[in-house]
Amino acid sequence: MTQSSRIVRPEERGPFDVIGDVHGCQEELLALLETLGYELVRDAKDRPVDAAHPEGRKAVFVGDLVDRGPDTPGVLRLTMGMVDAGNALVVCGNHDLKLARALRGDKVTARHGLAESLEQLAKHSEGFRERALDFLLDLPVHLVLDDGRLVIAHAGLPERLHGVESGRAKSFALYGDTTGETDANGLPVRLPWAEQYRGAATVLYGHTPVTEATWVNNAMCLDTGCVFGGKLTAFRYPEQEIVDIAARRVWYRHAVYGALY
Repeated sequence: MTQSSRIVRPEERGPFDVIGDVHGCQEELLALLETLGYELVRDAKDRPVDAAHPEGRKAVFVGDLVDRGPDTPGVLRLTMGMVDAGNALVVCGNHDLKLARALRGDKVTARHGLAESLEQLAKHSEGFRERALDFLLDLPVHLVLDDGRLVIAHAGLPERLHGVESGRAKSFALYGDTTGETDANGLPVRLPWAEQYRGAATVLYGHTPVTEATWVNNAMCLDTGCVFGGKLTAFRYPEQEIVDIAARRVWYRHAVYGALY
């Protein structure tokens, strides 16, 4: 097991705005960024390609930028531009990885919103799809920031795996603590890892939608189900303030998660 400088970034001290699962909801993302004080940059076609904060804050995305929502390409264009400009960090989510595999030509099952993402991306140039593929494949699976005080992982991460680059750490960060079984709705059975978390680092994550972002020990899930008609949530660090905006509509219906909202 090794530690990677791509994962462990003690020099990144913030302040940060950590944003939950976007899932292709560009309209809500733009509204949230503007609420947080970011200034949007648009290209000649009036498409958002960057967002910078006048006070030097940096956005951090917990993964699952793509799938289910109406504008996966728009979300990718904006977040890629923000990362290129040094205005954002992004960790990989399970949906991001699966889309990358599909774009690479791997055999994957196009469900849970993947088919819609591929259809949306097919309307864009091959060059844009290649850029998106390179971006998604290069995403770290988790980040350790601010001298180890803050950990960002899509599905969360126990203390023993903070900063570790291994198959176990990657699997946990992408999918959570699963039993390997699926429930009656076809969803993986996940264990509530945060209930046993006792680490000193704050862990911010997403993956499994909740109605409200609340603390469980020193961990908080920021996926508040925007694509299912909930909210898009940001956590301001180190201020420990929650900022959220309501979804414009229900973009994707799910038998389980949609019932939360």
